[in-house]
Amino acid sequence: MSDEDPYLWLEDVSGEEALAWVRERNAETVAALTADPGFKVLEREIREVLDDDGRIPYVVRRGPYLYDFRQDADRVRGVWRRTTLEEYRAERPAWETVLDLDALAEAEGEKWAWAGAAVLAPEYRHALVMLSRDGADACVVREFDLEILEFVEEGFTVAEAKTRIGWIDRDRLWIGTDFGPGSMSGSGYPLQVRRWRRGTPLAEAELVYEGRDTDLSASGWHDDTPGFARDFVHRQIDFWKQELFLLPEEADAPPVKIDVPDDAGAHVHRDWLTVTTKSPWLGHPEGTLLAFRFEAFLAGDREAEVLFTPDERTALAGYSWTANHLILGTRADVSSRMELLTPGPEGWRRAPLPGVPPLSTASVTCTDPDAGDEYFHHVTGFLQPSTLYRGTAGGDSESLKQEPALFDTSGLAVRQYFATSADGTSVPYFVVGPEDGPGPAPTLLYGYGGFEISMVPGYSAVTGRAWLARGGTYVVAGIRGGHEYGPAWHKAALGANRVRAYEDFAAVARDLVARDITTHAQLGIEGGSNGGLLMGAMLTRDPELFGAVVAHVPLLDMLRFHKLLAGASWIAEYGDPDDPADRTHLERISPYHQVRTDGPAYPPLLLLTSTRDDRVHPGHARKMAARLREHGHPVFFHEHLGGGHAGATDHGQTAFNEALVHTFLWERLTPRR
Repeated sequence: MSDEDPYLWLEDVSGEEALAWVRERNAETVAALTADPGFKVLEREIREVLDDDGRIPYVVRRGPYLYDFRQDADRVRGVWRRTTLEEYRAERPAWETVLDLDALAEAEGEKWAWAGAAVLAPEYRHALVMLSRDGADACVVREFDLEILEFVEEGFTVAEAKTRIGWIDRDRLWIGTDFGPGSMSGSGYPLQVRRWRRGTPLAEAELVYEGRDTDLSASGWHDDTPGFARDFVHRQIDFWKQELFLLPEEADAPPVKIDVPDDAGAHVHRDWLTVTTKSPWLGHPEGTLLAFRFEAFLAGDREAEVLFTPDERTALAGYSWTANHLILGTRADVSSRMELLTPGPEGWRRAPLPGVPPLSTASVTCTDPDAGDEYFHHVTGFLQPSTLYRGTAGGDSESLKQEPALFDTSGLAVRQYFATSADGTSVPYFVVGPEDGPGPAPTLLYGYGGFEISMVPGYSAVTGRAWLARGGTYVVAGIRGGHEYGPAWHKAALGANRVRAYEDFAAVARDLVARDITTHAQLGIEGGSNGGLLMGAMLTRDPELFGAVVAHVPLLDMLRFHKLLAGASWIAEYGDPDDPADRTHLERISPYHQVRTDGPAYPPLLLLTSTRDDRVHPGHARKMAARLREHGHPVFFHEHLGGGHAGATDHGQTAFNEALVHTFLWERLTPRR
């Protein structure tokens, strides 16, 4: 491909010519994939799953209430609602509507999507509600009164931006937003941390900290834990390097840096500092969780309590504090384990949290560490509908909610295998399919391979209805670039080593065929965002391995990704196209630049994106589709005008997308009779 890009015009997100091209491609794809009556049947089944009343409402504790955001057939945009624990225990709880987004969208003529809320403790009356236009990352902020359930007249409001905001007290906020030139990073995130007082113009908010123009972002927040109130500033240098500062109470005193490595994660809870290492530190290996007495650490003491040490098969999955305990999550060969850790005068006591079966995933969904030791956690597996538990650390636990079984799992089984990659690395993957293994079947292989995101077991009724119930086999690969085995697993595919992730994925594909689970012609693959880049790499590197490819909101032009929307923030993951030392390997892994007309034929590709995706530019998918069309390769393209990076903001859009994907795959992977 020459240095001249003939499809740059498709990067004009809302340009008339580009949108006309989008509409033409959409029409072609809809005509090709939705004409069969089976499409509507599948779309309806998927919508039924998404709207099912039995879905667990995952709640957040705020004072006496449990809050939840819910979308269903009657509430397309959704409703923010609340109930009490007593009510929540009931099979059909009575919910109080806090904010109806459908009503708000109709009244204001805006396609509002829920983007979350920050609520001021301990009264839990004052909220900062974040609203996105049609699913974009950028949002507007409005103050909301949780007693009278109305927006506050002349309250705090912030115009649309990628804002960082949080309460200090009733009349002050920490805020980072678009204050004009120089206030936002090249990735579109705030660089300034300001203290904003009620009743004063936002533009006059006090500047407390400012990151460098090369940084990714900066933010401030207030820890309102009774007896431990503190303020912090966080500097995000790049995607993987950061600094944390404590703001002294003295107004003129400089911020105090928390002296941990810039690749480590640090968190302060009451009188504890917890540090997650990503490189060796103080004699401890990467992937270790350490705890220090915070005040002693500030004074120079580096004596740590070791809460977790990894090994070659086990990694830290995460941790959550209650008021007096820490819930530790780990994964052994990508299966969850959970423990309750309690600090005491003679060290930390440990006790396992029961109820986590093999080949499953468990995680904490909610705690209120300022108020007490209550916790909520859920357990799920590929064939195991989620169960939500509530407990008190050190006390009893109860099963609160059980998701219904929304597809027939009889005759199905989950197995874990390991493929051998090109450099000899053992790569884990899960296979969900017929228990008796009757021979090659249409198989869908999913992967991601980046940004420390692990591919773990989880119940998907959509996959169950749309794929497994029709006789398909589903596979999830834990390739390098993720966090399945800790920081080293991620670092192994950083920058110029990105090809390790692609070699891992290809190894899994070959292993599936070698085990007679599928054939290359019956093997489809799917991924989104960075996983969409993985799909593009597979298409152009190893097309003979696959029968069909699906890429959602993908990165595909790796020589211009840093110039498009939030792309500059990913330089630490991939490399810098403007650096000659990086450009060579980036061109090699750039699917847009590796499209060929010679060699093995490309399998058909389905590209899905969104006009309102302000994270991964829709130009990636548009330009790839245009280039493939130019060279005669089979490609389908569909772009929702809304939806953001998720690709959809409501269940109708999601059902349509999933029906497109599974119709496309099934038609191409199922032998014609």
